[in-house]
This record gives sequence, structure tokens and C-alpha cells, in this order.
Amino acid sequence: MEEEVPLPVVWDDVKMEVGFRVDLFVERKLIVELKSIEKVAPVHKKTLLTYLRLSDCRLGLLINFGEELIKNGTSRVVNGLKEK
Repeated sequence: MEEEVPLPVVWDDVKMEVGFRVDLFVERKLIVELKSIEKVAPVHKKTLLTYLRLSDCRLGLLINFGEELIKNGTSRVVNGLKEK
């Protein structure tokens, strides 16, 4: 498991070595994004999906420690699935 992993971003032949930072990267197969906020907004899930796409990773977990029960604050995000 790696913490605070930099994700490079390439745009029009310009490469930024640290475009984003992934909270936890587990065996380069799972991205875990950690939050401690009152309520998760759609932008938080879209941010995780962006991380998944940039890293060519398929599965991510968004964990919000701001919820009363941790099971209510955990969301799974999958790269490549159609959104509802």
C-alpha cells in the first residue's frame, strides 16, 4: 500500500508530474480516497473516477469518516461502468 501517490497529468504535450495525489493506492489495483466531511457530494465521486481513469485503475473506494456509521460513509466507484 502506498500513501499520497502523485498522479501525473498530460495535456497537449504538457506533462505535470503531480497533477493529483491519491490518498491510498493498494497494490496499484485499488484507489482509496479518504474524507472527513458532513456529506459526500457528487463531485467527490467524480474526482475519484478521474483518479481511476488517469491511473488506468478499475476500482475505487470513497470513505467518509464524517458519517455516524462507517458503512454509511463508504461508496464503491468502478471505472468503466455506465452511470445511472
